[in-house]
Order: sequence, then C-alpha cells, then structure tokens
Amino acid sequence: MPRILIQNCDVLSVPDAATVEIQPARDILIDGAHIEAILPYGQADPGRFDETLQAEGLLAMPGLINTHAHTPMVLFRGLAEDVPLAAWFNEYIWPLENNLIEEDVYWGMTLGIAEMLRAGVTTVNDHYFHMHQAAKAVEDAGTRALLGWAVFSSGGTDLLEHSAAFVEDWQNAADGRIHTIIAPHAPYTCSDDFLRMCADLATSLNTGIHIHASENHEQTRISLAKNGKTPIQVLEATGILDRPTIVAHACGATPEDITLLAKCGASVAHCPKTYMKLAMDIAPVVDLRAAGVPVGIGTDGAVSNNTMNLWEVLRIMALAQKEITREAESLSLSETLYVATRGSAKALGMENEIGALEPGYLADIALIDLSGLHHQPVHNAAANLVYNMETADVRTVLVNGRVVMRDRQLLTINEREVVAYAAAARERLSRRLPEQRIQTYAP
Repeated sequence: MPRILIQNCDVLSVPDAATVEIQPARDILIDGAHIEAILPYGQADPGRFDETLQAEGLLAMPGLINTHAHTPMVLFRGLAEDVPLAAWFNEYIWPLENNLIEEDVYWGMTLGIAEMLRAGVTTVNDHYFHMHQAAKAVEDAGTRALLGWAVFSSGGTDLLEHSAAFVEDWQNAADGRIHTIIAPHAPYTCSDDFLRMCADLATSLNTGIHIHASENHEQTRISLAKNGKTPIQVLEATGILDRPTIVAHACGATPEDITLLAKCGASVAHCPKTYMKLAMDIAPVVDLRAAGVPVGIGTDGAVSNNTMNLWEVLRIMALAQKEITREAESLSLSETLYVATRGSAKALGMENEIGALEPGYLADIALIDLSGLHHQPVHNAAANLVYNMETADVRTVLVNGRVVMRDRQLLTINEREVVAYAAAARERLSRRLPEQRIQTYAP
C-alpha cells in the first residue's frame, strides 16, 4: 500500500472526555493502513512518500463512526413522514421492505455510503437484510463496516443459517475493513428461545450481538406486564448480554437496566434525531455514561432520520441532553466530541483501532475546512465542530490509508450510476400494501 503524507494540517485530539485540543501545523505520516507518526510541520521528508496531501488551513480528525444504521433504507427516504412508531412499522416500513430485492441492498448501501463519506463518516455498524450485498458495497467503496444480518424469530432457523454463513464468508474481509456481528432484531420480534439461539450462535462464531431494545418507555412497561422483566433484563436472561452487545436506543432503560448494561459491558447506540421525529423518548446519555456504559452516535435509517449526516445527530444529542437534564453543562464540547470519536469506537469494540489520530491507529481521517462564513470567526474550533458543521465542510477523506474522497470528489463510487439506480427503482420500492408487511410491530 502507498505511503501518504498529510502536510501542514491542524489535528484534533480528544484524549479523554474532559479534554479537547487542537494541535497546530502537523504532518501526519501514513504507512499502509496505519498512522506511523504525527510530527510538527516540516520534520517529515516528503521524498519518503508516494503521495503528499497539502492540507494547510484544514483540520484533521478521526473519521466519524455511525454506530447504528440501516443504510440501504435510504431507498425509502421520505416515504414514512409524520406517523407514530407503531404505524411507522406496520403501515409503512415493513410493507415497504416487502419490495426489496437483493440488488436494492447493494445500491442502497452504496448510496448511503456515498452520503456518509461526504459527511466524513468512515465506519458504519449496519443491521439489515441481504448483507452479502451490503458487504460487497463496503468492499467496493473502500470504507469500514461492522455488519449484521437482521433476523426475526418468525423467519425460523433458516435466517440464522444465512446469518452464520454471512459471518463465515465476510469476517475480516476487504483487507480487514469488514467485521461481522449477529443481529437479532429486538426482544419484541424475537422469542426468548430464538434469542438464546442467537446468543449461542454468537458464542460459537465468536462474534458480538447488535440488537434493538427498550426503544421507548412503552416497550419497557409492556415487557414488564407480559414477562415480569424489562427488555434489557430479557437480554440478560436469554444470554444475549453474555456476548459483547451493542444495544440500539435504550430510551426506555430503567436505572436498574443502566446498572445491568454497565455490569455486562454492553454499549448503547444513540440516535436522537429518530427519537424526536417518531415522538419517542430520549435515551439518558448522561446517566448511561456516568454508569460507565459506552455510548456511540448513530443515524438509524434514513426513513426515520432523512439523512445519514452524523454532524446533525451530534449536535442534537448535545442539545437534547442539556434540555432533559436542565443543565447547560451536560455534554460539554469535549465530552460530545469524545462520544463522536473514541466513545463511538469503544461502543463497537474498536477503541484501539479507530476513533483517534495517533501512531498505530488505522488511518481513517477526515480533513475539515473551517473557513466558511458560518464558522467565522473561529474562536473555538471544538464549538464549531459540534454546533456549526455542514457536510460541505468535509473536504477529503481517507479510509485504511487510502484516499476515497478528494476535495469533495468521491473516488470509489460512481455517483451518477447510484442515483440512476435509485431513480429507476423508486416507483417499485414505494408500493405499500400493509397486509404484505414482512413483520408486525406488537410490543
């Protein structure tokens, strides 16, 4: 792999949740997929490198990490607006997903990756169907992903066999950029016995688990009435939490649930734009983090978010936590940026590989331009990143030491081809027959 020198950029450093620093005028030395060194500008010899990226005036930061998404759902963007959660599932999403063919997943994943790259997102934790197609899209785009094949107990053990085959085929594929995970949908769509089978499968394959749970307080109340357990307690009872587990949402988590998540080492993927749009509850990020539960940020799917823009999610997270705690000090700039970088990496179990710009870390890097009018004057670059960012401020992106977007031009994705597919499939994908839904939401 080529050696790359990023020359004369500022570098964002977030060593812990209490500290954020901007290191001025640095050279980033990249050897293959990894960062070799970060030196003061001028100390590196450009002659040692195959390529030099001139980055004066730009800020280098770790590529953002989307810890929970259903990326191919970008193909349904705008088709489920202004509806409550139960109708969103039963009358819109699950009927619409009956239209999916395998090819849709490849092109939807590619479209979503393109959108994420333009926002500086280099890694996604994705939970969807026909995941061999999603993996092929990640491989072709040159990005990084943790991928799980979503399964319901109504699909029977055949779905688990598909999931196992996917793990065996794609674990550590694409030069190590693809990792896999077992992905039961939720306690309300998977029986206890099915969840136990998922936990056993994850153990046998040595993978983690990615699952929705406690999406709102109503689900928690219903689960307690039906089972005498909260959804999080169901995960413990069925062995799910014996594996490294990423819980999407946890908006309805009780204080006891939070303690249990911390005890079991589970993490939470937080998608606040979805919660607001569907009038759900807001997950208690401050309480989760205080208990020691790793929290990462996610977009969820574009049918509940409309974009794959993690900058928007980041600022909504910070603002919402200040509002629900009634404390302006909640989620400070440094803590918010920590969640977006090292915290999101830790939520995926990848804290020693991504989420920081340091020697030995993978070279997943976004170069940010803070020269726009909406950033001026730049008194506090950390505040600009949390509250001012637009996707157009992301200029160049590297993944695994390879330039995949240069000066806003995607190098690994043919945008016209992707948009043409989405346009051609639009009418077919928008047909909605509720009686043909793939699943029923009945918590």
